[in-house]
Amino acid sequence: MIRTGKKFSKPEMSRVVNGDIILTEAPEETPKVRLDLLLVDKYKSYNRSTLQKFIKNGYVKVDGKVVLKANLKFLPDAKLELNVPEEIKNADLVPDIIYENNDVLVLNKPAGLLSMAKGEYCPERTLEDFGLLVHRLDRDTSGVVILAKTPEVQKFLRKQFQDRKTHKTYVAVVSGRPKLEAARIDLPIARDLNHPTTFKVDPNGKASETFYQVLKSNGKYSLLELKPTTGRTHQLRVHLKYIGHPILGDPVYGDEPAERLYLHAKELEITLPGGIRKIFSAPVPQEFSCVL
Repeated sequence: MIRTGKKFSKPEMSRVVNGDIILTEAPEETPKVRLDLLLVDKYKSYNRSTLQKFIKNGYVKVDGKVVLKANLKFLPDAKLELNVPEEIKNADLVPDIIYENNDVLVLNKPAGLLSMAKGEYCPERTLEDFGLLVHRLDRDTSGVVILAKTPEVQKFLRKQFQDRKTHKTYVAVVSGRPKLEAARIDLPIARDLNHPTTFKVDPNGKASETFYQVLKSNGKYSLLELKPTTGRTHQLRVHLKYIGHPILGDPVYGDEPAERLYLHAKELEITLPGGIRKIFSAPVPQEFSCVL
């Protein structure tokens, strides 16, 4: 007996072998993508870091629901919504004008005002809203700051800070009373690797020099005049902490809370375009005297 074809228990398999049915591969599933990457592709005016902050702050919705984690994955066709608040924080912090001409603007910066924006998006007023930044003061430090009106003037002024041709005078209220009425603090400063946003005295750090003089004291607190010859980040705050007299209200290096950081940039001596040497001053805030 001659068999002309193979028999199958399932008729449909016979039809596949005979060519009546063509099998096709199952369609591949569309891969999901991290939320922050989806946003980068859609909102190209913001970088990834800024968009991650938006997600964390609750400004992003996916398919109508707020999502707070940037690493969650969604299909590319998910409905994305970015709702950045339009209100400006610290809008009431407007610096007083000390001096102005066609090249520069000198301001008395209030405590609480940022010098520059953090990240691409900053929902609050900063010194950069008033001019081109030349140098910085910590958010909680008040006093004299100079801004440029053109990139050329900005470069001219910045070079003076880099070359140490400017002279700055600060006043601060510190805890206790230094043993010496006047002294030079010559201690190198480096970033604290255990707390990367802070600094500390370190023999391997950058040379840092501060002169101080006691102006007034009641034993518990002292008003100091400070003249740094170098411009390290947090220099005055780190130096004063190291000698045992931290600045009152310093949330990072101090040990006594207060309504503000009692550090004020009182004077700035600098040469303006055209060769004019000027000294700009900002009055010491009333609260400094009240503490003493």
